Amino acid sequence: MILQSLNILNYRNIREASLEFAPKLNCFVGLNGQGKTNILDAIYLLSFAKSAYTAQDSLNITHGEQMAMVQGSYQPSAVSIQPFTISCGLRRGVKKQFRRDKKDYQRLIDHIGLIPLVMISPSDQQLIEEGSDERRRFMDVVISQLDRKYLDCLTSYNALLKQRNALLKQLADQNEQMVNDQMVNGSDLLEVLEWQMTEPAEYIFKARTEFFEAFVPFFKQIYETISHQPSEVSSLRYVSQLQDRDLREAYIRTRQRDLILGWTSQGIHKDELDMRLGDYPLKQVGSQGQQRTFVLAMKLAQALYLGAISRQPSAVRPILLLDDIFDRLDSERVERIVRLVQSDDFGQIFITDTDREHLTDILRPNENAKIFHVENGVIH
Repeated sequence: MILQSLNILNYRNIREASLEFAPKLNCFVGLNGQGKTNILDAIYLLSFAKSAYTAQDSLNITHGEQMAMVQGSYQPSAVSIQPFTISCGLRRGVKKQFRRDKKDYQRLIDHIGLIPLVMISPSDQQLIEEGSDERRRFMDVVISQLDRKYLDCLTSYNALLKQRNALLKQLADQNEQMVNDQMVNGSDLLEVLEWQMTEPAEYIFKARTEFFEAFVPFFKQIYETISHQPSEVSSLRYVSQLQDRDLREAYIRTRQRDLILGWTSQGIHKDELDMRLGDYPLKQVGSQGQQRTFVLAMKLAQALYLGAISRQPSAVRPILLLDDIFDRLDSERVERIVRLVQSDDFGQIFITDTDREHLTDILRPNENAKIFHVENGVIH
């Protein structure tokens, strides 16, 4: 997938920009806070119909303006698919307008997967430092770009989980002397919700299991390439309660405990990724450079996986956004990353950095690469 051009109006600190891109490598150079990341976020917006950094659309509109517009023209890899344009209009107090070739989407969820994209940024450190929500989100973002049913099941499951938790809390908060028929009615409703949750949960578990079987070899290959240290043995494992229990039976067995807790203790919303160096948790033993390498390997493996597993008529290499990725890495690891992403295994790439020298080696073998200078939201 190639993003040929991008037009931006009043998006964050970028008041107006009209950019034409190289098919392989595009670099944005500038000091921190000048707008480099905002350009990548505008590209991200056109793939996922939302910002990578905020769920509130109005915060993406330039301060003092009433509306913003981002539009991109794409050339698919498959010759059977015609070029198309995606546009997103934001207006304060109004639902955002998202279009493909001037036709509104009935559901934004129908757009996900059309433009595969992977973004790597310093915030990815949250995969290690934050709770399991971040690691499940990593799985969900990857799988949802390839499997529409997965996204539908995830949406259904989360809605049912919210209902079950609300009912558990309601029942837990009620007086212990409640009449028997109230308790029976509450239990009946819990059973209905549990029955409805089981089917989407089982599909999600199956999809995540299949994803990891195919994904881990990509991860190991890239980690070994970047680290170039035989002693750095990395491992990544998917952990789920459904690996050793039937979910319906687990709901029944833990229902009384859940009533006391006021929330659901069993299900795919408790899934986790076990990240290790050698026999020890990465978070405990990994240096900053090792942790950064681990996360970079996960995200770059995501790009390779999406390109290899794509179910479109021809393998579609995703667009790759690399935002300030050189921090906390030694020069040798940076060099290996640069060589890696320039290979034919990766598609179109957009890189930001504050140091022009970092980009010199990247640009040298790419005669058609483009470099943009960004200052106060103005792009040259």
